[in-house]
Amino acid sequence: MSKKFFRSPRATVVIGAAIAAMVAGMPSLAAAQQPAADNMNIERAKILVQPGVFGVFTMFKLRPEWSRVAAAERMKAANEVKQLIEKHKNNVLVDVYLTRGLETGSDFFFRVHAYDLAKAQTFMRQFRSTSIGRNADVSETLVGLTKPLNYITKTDSPGLNAGLSSASYTGPAPRYTLVVPVKKSAEWWNIPVDQRLREMEAHTAPTLAYLVNVKRKLYHSTGIDDTDFITYFETNDLGAFNNLMISLASVPENKYHVRWGSPTVLGTIHSPEEVMKALAE
Repeated sequence: MSKKFFRSPRATVVIGAAIAAMVAGMPSLAAAQQPAADNMNIERAKILVQPGVFGVFTMFKLRPEWSRVAAAERMKAANEVKQLIEKHKNNVLVDVYLTRGLETGSDFFFRVHAYDLAKAQTFMRQFRSTSIGRNADVSETLVGLTKPLNYITKTDSPGLNAGLSSASYTGPAPRYTLVVPVKKSAEWWNIPVDQRLREMEAHTAPTLAYLVNVKRKLYHSTGIDDTDFITYFETNDLGAFNNLMISLASVPENKYHVRWGSPTVLGTIHSPEEVMKALAE
């Protein structure tokens, strides 16, 4: 599986590779994989492909009284968030997604990347002090960490690895994003590693056809959150994504899930400024 993940049609991965990467033991990261805490200039193209990066997903639901705030004040509040993102651009990478109209539990969510989790916490804390932040309640928070690929590697599964690595996203620029948290059972973690590999090879094979129209990024959460993995997806073809998920629900490995979604969060992709302006309308 290619380790690259960009918001361009040329970067691609799917949930089959996502959960394939989930199942093995989690190797420790070399300190050199992360920039020094005092030298954390954020470059989007780098931080989205590097291991050792924290991802914080925070879903918000606007309070009813937000609609009673004067229109001019709501637009001013949108600009306040824009300025906050600019202030923190050298510490965190901030993406914001619009879920209003598609979700019951949220209106928007943040995906914040940082080399230092405390920097992400500082950004989110200061967002809660903005006008929009004060008028919204958190409906879900997920925290994970990026790591190198563990399974379906060139060594352990060369054939599938070649298939994953050679495929390219060819669809239109993604318009939709989905976040699916995953929790595995204790039984899963206690079966032999070679058996887990066989399970994941059977799991990954039917997903190869979807590499052309679904992209994903994986975050490890065991021990730092109440889930094991956060799978993040982008696609322009929700029908293909639906078929992908059906294919994954049909493999034996699915029996080891104790959480798959709950919530599954569906949103649309925009710039942070566009999302905030939409919420201010």
